[in-house]
Amino acid sequence: MTDARPVPGRWPVLGHTVPLLRDPLKLFTSLPAHGDVVELRLGPLPVHVVTTPELSWQVLATDADKFDKGLVFDKMRPLFGDGLATSNGELNRRQRRLVMPAFGRTRIAGYAETTMTKLADELTSSWQPGEVVEFDRRMQDLVLTVAGQTLFSTALGDEALAEIQRSIPIMLKYVLIRAFSPKFVEKLPIPPNRKFDAAAARLRDVIGETVVAAREQGADHGDLLSMLLMARDEDTGEGMSDRQVHDEVITILTTGAETTAVALAWFFHELGQHPEVERRFHAEVDDVLGGRAARFEDLPDLGYTHQIVNEIVRRTPPLILMRRAREDVELGGVTIRAGSEVAVSQHTLHRDPRWFPRPERFDPDRWTPGHTAELPKGAYIPFGAGARLCPGHVFAPTEIGIIAATIGARWRLVPVPGKKVQAQLKATMQPNRLPMTVVART
Repeated sequence: MTDARPVPGRWPVLGHTVPLLRDPLKLFTSLPAHGDVVELRLGPLPVHVVTTPELSWQVLATDADKFDKGLVFDKMRPLFGDGLATSNGELNRRQRRLVMPAFGRTRIAGYAETTMTKLADELTSSWQPGEVVEFDRRMQDLVLTVAGQTLFSTALGDEALAEIQRSIPIMLKYVLIRAFSPKFVEKLPIPPNRKFDAAAARLRDVIGETVVAAREQGADHGDLLSMLLMARDEDTGEGMSDRQVHDEVITILTTGAETTAVALAWFFHELGQHPEVERRFHAEVDDVLGGRAARFEDLPDLGYTHQIVNEIVRRTPPLILMRRAREDVELGGVTIRAGSEVAVSQHTLHRDPRWFPRPERFDPDRWTPGHTAELPKGAYIPFGAGARLCPGHVFAPTEIGIIAATIGARWRLVPVPGKKVQAQLKATMQPNRLPMTVVART
């Protein structure tokens, strides 16, 4: 057995926190050169990062029962409570049984019809030719509205919807600082901590009040909240407490909206940089939609659109998934002791030229069926893997596909000259700004 190889660039006391916050993409794409299992330091805490698909699959799927959620999830527990993102063991398995039916294909088709298509159609109908829109912000507002209306009926959720749009962007802005800073930093009364804590408290309060009101009404409003309140465990017949429903709602809102909004922003940014990709995308949506809004049943015919979505998600996934060993585990010849922190980095895997040749290149054709069949398990894991696969792994691509196709059927989004767009890491890789000019298509 050998020890994990330390990653160069460690600072005294702070470990790799500074290079991680300064340029996380550079740091994580460099890791495979140092070994299959390498050691980073978050402050004084050692974190073992696996850098191959095989070992990632072992951690997330094959040996998943040997790991609990790790450090990052611990730090998010004050926000998420015991939702699926942070819970472990039997509680996590029970909650997954109760929550997953809300994300079944039939339910998602209903959300698409009543919410995704409707709101995307309303947004695209409101634009004027030549208008310059802050496209990243429009996508964030749209996705948060979809999430809110999917979760809450209008009668119950007006106040909650307003707070969602107010507080979640604030929390997402500062979540990375909270997650990767040494513990003493999160106690300091600095502006990022104060703003994050205040936004989280407001959101918890309004969601809690909405859950209680929905429980008292006792009616099925056809929304996701109603389904969570009515869910019953097949083994025990028990449902979720108000507190558990609250925690799952917070988890769904916070983890789902960011990935989808960012993917849509980068989708149209990349189209603006790659005319041939844009041409093929518009040709497909013209053929399938003929200028109308996209529907759930159109998605199987939007194959090239789906390839673009996969390539966007490959390039802009969450940074890492953290786990903590429940027992001693061997990973790639390295013994991971019980209690040790382990990380799988989607960025590392998705940018590895062994699995994705010329990984810096934007290339939707790498997602044709022939190419995807060659990928090893664990090479592409934007939603995780195994028993803890993200419940939104179908919901999110469905929403991205419907919104992107609806926009593309009517408009071109043209980059504004002289406005440099750069990626910045918050919860995911976001554009720093994305002004785009709306151009009508004939």
